[in-house]
Amino acid sequence: MFVYQPQSRTFFSPGLLAFAISLASTQAASAADAQPVDADATPKPATLELDATSITSTQLGATTEGSGSYTTGPMQTATKLPLTLRETPQAVTVITRQRMDDQAMTSINDVVKNTPGLFLNQDSGPGRQTYSSRGFDIDNIMYDGLPSSYSGYTMGVQPNLAMFDRVEVIRGATGLVTGAGNPSAAINMVRKRPTFTPQISLTGTAGSWDDYRGQFDASGPLNDSGTLRGRMLGSYQDANSFRDKEQSDHGLFYGITEADLSDSTTATLGFSRQEDQTNFFWGGLPLGTDGHHLNLPRSTYPGTDWENKKLRIDTVFGDVEHRFDNGWKLHVAGSTSTLDGLFSGTYLSRYNGPLETTAWQSRQDEKQTAFDTYASGPVDAFGRTHEVVVGTSKRLYDNTTKEYSPYDTGLPIGAPKPDFVRDGKSHSITTQDGVYLTTRLSLADPLTLILGGRLDWYDYDDRAGDADYKVTRNLTRYAGLIYKLDDQYSVYASYTDIFNPQTEKDLSGKLLEPIVGENYEVGIKGEYFNGALNASLAVFQIDQKNRATQSATQLGCPELTCYDASGLVRSQGIDMELQGALTENWQVGGGYTYTRAHYLKDADPAKKNQRFETDTPEHLFKLSTVYRLQGPLEKLRVGGNVYWQSRMYNDVPVANSTYRLEQGSYAVADLMAGYQVNKHLDLQLNANNIFDRVYYSAIGASTTWGSTDTYGNPRSYALTAKYTF
Repeated sequence: MFVYQPQSRTFFSPGLLAFAISLASTQAASAADAQPVDADATPKPATLELDATSITSTQLGATTEGSGSYTTGPMQTATKLPLTLRETPQAVTVITRQRMDDQAMTSINDVVKNTPGLFLNQDSGPGRQTYSSRGFDIDNIMYDGLPSSYSGYTMGVQPNLAMFDRVEVIRGATGLVTGAGNPSAAINMVRKRPTFTPQISLTGTAGSWDDYRGQFDASGPLNDSGTLRGRMLGSYQDANSFRDKEQSDHGLFYGITEADLSDSTTATLGFSRQEDQTNFFWGGLPLGTDGHHLNLPRSTYPGTDWENKKLRIDTVFGDVEHRFDNGWKLHVAGSTSTLDGLFSGTYLSRYNGPLETTAWQSRQDEKQTAFDTYASGPVDAFGRTHEVVVGTSKRLYDNTTKEYSPYDTGLPIGAPKPDFVRDGKSHSITTQDGVYLTTRLSLADPLTLILGGRLDWYDYDDRAGDADYKVTRNLTRYAGLIYKLDDQYSVYASYTDIFNPQTEKDLSGKLLEPIVGENYEVGIKGEYFNGALNASLAVFQIDQKNRATQSATQLGCPELTCYDASGLVRSQGIDMELQGALTENWQVGGGYTYTRAHYLKDADPAKKNQRFETDTPEHLFKLSTVYRLQGPLEKLRVGGNVYWQSRMYNDVPVANSTYRLEQGSYAVADLMAGYQVNKHLDLQLNANNIFDRVYYSAIGASTTWGSTDTYGNPRSYALTAKYTF
């Protein structure tokens, strides 16, 4: 067993220079005539109001369903403290229910594609997507604040958005709430809750390539007093694709009950089952032998008639919250989910020279359990009121992979399904226990200091091998300083430790030491209409040591693949964002990010100052907007989206040289129009990639194996009808 004892790390980086930043802004149109927005966070009935969303000094609640807004009120994803976007000393984005509906989003892939600073990578196949931010993969996805491990290289689960009220994204390191993980981002999927008033809606969508979706959503009180409430939701999608023969279907059932056990205590219990199936999961299109794009038609299907991937994820979750008379509250939450996945698939390869089919089968059984308990409330000291959160958490990830033979690399293209026979199994259990403390100290009227600390006990138990791994009492520190310049603007600076154990081994068979490092961020935030519109500008720097990178040679490797510690990797960049209401009738969400992740030092001197990942873009610009017309056209709304990214490339080995394979910078534009027929029926048309831009959303890295070219979606249309009772 490898035991790692964390070493002390310098709190401030001598390499981080002072940043001078400023934000020029023009305040949107006056909202003096606007009607107040209801400050109650209770979800509203699903009926769409024909009147425009108002912008006033009344702050938005946390729940976004029915608000019509592209932003939200206080949230707890970053520190467990209830902070507004302006009060959070990190870059924050919220994808609200309104924004999901306007853009016809169906899965987390859509959220990532439209969230500033996040990149959707499908270089291992369209169904093996990974998500990255600030140069690093996102390896934690949270559900109602409880973290869950995520890996797109295994089964690539895509949470169905039908059951979520909003998605909160904190960019940068988030070890205070997630424990171990990459300093990329925390994606928090916040579920829909039962409503206090009855509401029922039916939604149907018909789209290009026979893409059909249906959804039923019913919510309301279950007793006369309203102390017991429930919600039940079901959705199903059956779709083909622009690729020939590709098919998929997605089913979801979601049920939740909420009970007021007393005036001070509320309990919630819920269950969801998600089932997904697709026959195109693994490989994309191959490269030419000279490393070039083959530029095959977008409709090309590289798979076989028999391949398939099936997933079923069952989740049970619940929480209890008790509110004390002195302003304190106790919150206890838990969740357990089981995943059963079977994959039989192929990709095109040249292991033996000519282009052929490689086939493989695997079954994945996962169980993830998370518990979190914390107490929070005000504390009076030195004549001022402060806030404290103290808690404990536990995570367990039990993963079993059953493998089958043959792993066949010499099949002719289109070969029938091999006679797979189970011949191996891997089993590991990862446990993480933690205790944490966060305080928000009011140092002066304009000055607030957030301090946090977390101790983690991390244990990786390899039940099928000898790669056991243990870390004892790792300390993660967090600090954020916020200074209010006036009623609208604040400047901030924040620091977070980085800690992420690794299971990769080097050529000698030794486990690599954990990734450690520091995350720094400084910025300025603006808040208008008391939170209805938010703007931010941030500059960040992330330093990481010991990151695993594939060894240049695999000669003598005792594992399937061996890795080296990458030395010191630094990520630096700029993060800008605007989200919320520009006027009473105009919602906008967008941002620009620049990220450069590069080697500062490495065992290979040639890598110094080179990009760490070349097949992700350094520049990203994303913009979404919707406008509700007035007067005779008040039932009509129009909107659109623009996505732009800079070039990405891979240096593909060919013969005794390399060929630089590129996807140049490109932009994709979408349009939307909606019409409220009456108080019950709403129609919406979405047109995506309206200029039918041809581009690769992911590019290959090898002429022999590995990541492959994947086309982005061509022009498509979807018509949605929603009927609300």
